[in-house]
Formats: sequence, C-alpha cells, structure tokens
Amino acid sequence: MSTSHPQGQLCIWTDTDPDPVQEADFNAWYDREHMQERVAIPGFRHARRFKATDGGPRRYLALYVTETLDVFRSDAYQRAFTQQTPWSLANFARMTNTQRRVGELTLETGDGEGAFLSMFVLPQDRVEPAVLKPRFEAGLRQPGIHAARLFCTAPALSVSLTASKQSKEPALPAADALVLIEGSDAEATRALASTLADGAEVRTFQMLWRISA
Repeated sequence: MSTSHPQGQLCIWTDTDPDPVQEADFNAWYDREHMQERVAIPGFRHARRFKATDGGPRRYLALYVTETLDVFRSDAYQRAFTQQTPWSLANFARMTNTQRRVGELTLETGDGEGAFLSMFVLPQDRVEPAVLKPRFEAGLRQPGIHAARLFCTAPALSVSLTASKQSKEPALPAADALVLIEGSDAEATRALASTLADGAEVRTFQMLWRISA
C-alpha cells in the first residue's frame, strides 16, 4: 500500500502508574474517552492501542493516523489540548517515561493490519526508504506477515504541546524513525523485525483495539 501524499501519524509510547487501581483507570480512560476524543478531530482517520508482550519498559503504545501531517498543525488539533477533562488531566499526570513522535508514514507496504506488532527505532543516518522498500517487500512474502511501515519523525511537531508553551525553545526530539512490522503470527513478526533491525532493540506488542473516525 502506498499513497502520493503520506499519511501523518502520532505515536505515544508510555508507561503509567503500576498500581493496579491506577492502571485500570488509565486503561478505562484511554478506552472510553481519550481515543474517541482524538479521532473526532478533523483529519484523524483511525487510532489503535497496543500493549507490550516482552516485559520491557513503556508498556503501552498508541498510534493515531491522520490524512496528512498538516492535521497536527491545524487549529482544531491545537484546541483539543486546551479542553482537557479532569479525567484526562489525572491520567496525563500518571504517564511516565513517555516518548511522543509526530511524523509521516513515509513507506507503507502490505495489506491491512495485524494483531501482532514488532517495532524498532532507526537513527537518522539509517533512515533510507529506498533501501528498506525491497526488504519490506521480501518480508511480506513470508507467512504470517501482513504489513511493514516506515514512520519518520518530524522533530518540531513531536515536542510536547505542554512543553512548547512553557519554553520558547524546547529541546527537539531526534529526527529518527520507527519500523513497524505487523502480522497474524507473533513469532514471524518478531523474527522479521529482528532481521531488519540489524542489532537494534526490537519491541513486541499485541493490539488491544482499534477505532475509526
């Protein structure tokens, strides 16, 4: 799958308070309020939540896909952060070790989505779509693999909106990228991601649910 105008994406990768009651409230908020609010913003297409299956840090991953990157520059998106509910404020405060990335889905191959996701971070000097594309396409011929995507971070848009209001020159995140491999077979997705990662740490997730605009 490819488009002439790359889709935008917001990636929120985080932990929350490990207390069972607090974590249950965090999940209820994400599932019953937060994702619904975000996909209601004009230009948002769908959102998915994942939970890590490897026992590593940052156990929760949310991916929000938009029509274009410009959605994250829109007035409607900016306004959403000035209208937070008390439930949202409480759970934002519980989020820890958070990585926020906004950018473009520069390369998308395959059909559909998978229940299992394996992901790794590429540093800027290894972000080469022309090199990755044939490797993605070869991987898609393997059983249990359904999609491979390259998501390139836009540093200026990835700064926390709260931080950007508190500082005139907030520190910019790295211009890195994420490689996301999806499939119906957990081991196959992990194995392909490990091959593509060339030594980078691979994280594994299972999808919790999906919501469309």
